[in-house]
Amino acid sequence: MGLCRFCNEYSLSWTKHCLKHHLNILKYLDSAFFLVYLLREVILVLQVKSYSSLEGLLHLCGAPLMLLASAVVTDQLNRFAGFGIGLASLFTENVLAHPCIVLRRQCQVNYHARNYHLTPFTIVNIMYSINKTQGPRALWKGMGSTFIVQGITLGTEGIISEFTPLPRELSHKWNLKQIGGHLLLKGLTHVVAMPFYSASLIETVQSEIIRDNPGILDCVKEGIGRVVGMGVPHSKRLLPLMVLTFPTVLHGVLHYVISSIIQKLVLYVLKRGNSHNLPPEGSTSIQGMLDAYFPELIASFAASLCADVMLYPLETVLHRLHIQGTRTIIDNTDLGYEVLPINTQYEGMRDCINTIRREEGMLGFYKGFGAVVVQYTLHVAVLQLTKIIYSTLLQNVS
Repeated sequence: MGLCRFCNEYSLSWTKHCLKHHLNILKYLDSAFFLVYLLREVILVLQVKSYSSLEGLLHLCGAPLMLLASAVVTDQLNRFAGFGIGLASLFTENVLAHPCIVLRRQCQVNYHARNYHLTPFTIVNIMYSINKTQGPRALWKGMGSTFIVQGITLGTEGIISEFTPLPRELSHKWNLKQIGGHLLLKGLTHVVAMPFYSASLIETVQSEIIRDNPGILDCVKEGIGRVVGMGVPHSKRLLPLMVLTFPTVLHGVLHYVISSIIQKLVLYVLKRGNSHNLPPEGSTSIQGMLDAYFPELIASFAASLCADVMLYPLETVLHRLHIQGTRTIIDNTDLGYEVLPINTQYEGMRDCINTIRREEGMLGFYKGFGAVVVQYTLHVAVLQLTKIIYSTLLQNVS
């Protein structure tokens, strides 16, 4: 035994490194670099002392090598578990829940509807009817355009933050100026993505019965056409983009603010409540490693849920303003078959709010809310199932 040459802790004499130093190195090295590192350590052993036989060398190095190999396997499994759990969450949020998003938007813009679909039971029933009459594609339409809008949003935010002093992330020592600049960046991003969001909205609510097969980039083409005043002809009731700017930015910024606050609050409560149950540093407890990934996912889930619920009435108004004058034909959400035209004549955000409240009542702002319940129930189920599967796999491997 001796002192480690990198710290003052006792080390293994054959390497002149303490085991803690080895394990810290594994955090920054993948498997390929680890093999090179391990080879260097063996060469170091041969330089320090000669051995009479290979058995002697293996006897000296066997235990540390097995310990390091076990650490590598555990580290790789933990990375695999984290990646798989995160991938399952993204898949559920953006792919598996897309039928709920389609039905939710169709209910929101359907001012004809007598059935508001406030519960998940009626939503599931109408999903089955639409799938039976139009096929599965009717519930998955517009999914490609939603990914394009997300890509445009992320790219625009990165470009603006790169060429302006507006911060993309807030530091721990933030001030009011940084917050203002950060929210301004979010607002400008939503302004740029607005015409493409409008085109994506049309693709998701347009009935499959009269809908042509759109191309992948039709969302981009329609968005650019909306800006320059070309493309698919619209009616005179189409609201200009300037009228749509305020409700779009308001909804986007509020959704970001609410979700950020809720996420940090839930994460703080979870970490504080589980602080006495956390495994010690360097522990390879399977349950402890799995629990390390889930607080972030639970916080993100709760933040998105709270923001969607709180801003649902504003989202209903926003979608009706975006869809007006686009000559969109939607499915009849009362019957599950037939189609209906959208012929609203709102003059702006305030007129839309007053008209919905007067003609449909306060519950008119929550049409299709049952789809939100189905969407997040499905999300919870997938997260829990993924956790059980990975916990079982890791226990079997270990």
